[in-house]
Amino acid sequence: QVQLVESGGGSVQAGGSLRLSCAASGSADSLACIFWFRQVPGKGREGVAKIYVATGQSYYTNSVKGRFTISHEKPENTVYLRMNSLYPEDTAMYYCAAATPANCGSLFSVRRDSIYWGQGTQVTVSS
Repeated sequence: QVQLVESGGGSVQAGGSLRLSCAASGSADSLACIFWFRQVPGKGREGVAKIYVATGQSYYTNSVKGRFTISHEKPENTVYLRMNSLYPEDTAMYYCAAATPANCGSLFSVRRDSIYWGQGTQVTVSS
């Protein structure tokens, strides 16, 4: 089992920055990839960023490319999402998720019930 705990959310004005953290514990060494998803009320969960922990290869949804950076600090088993130049449309609940090699899927297409999820952290961007 893996436990994921997010932190770092909050309220910020448009153009501002936040850094989200996701600390993994338990069988964290079994993880191959870690994601950040986000969700607003009434909409589905959207993949934002993904990183493969062995290689550091990262992927982003188009709307955040050039503004968000995902990184992995192996000794701490922590993944960060640095968010710059935030827009009001970035407002959402942000969830960290992690998967073993068999469940990393293709980009953000994963079986949601086959990966580990954190409890979420709220990001609110005001105009």
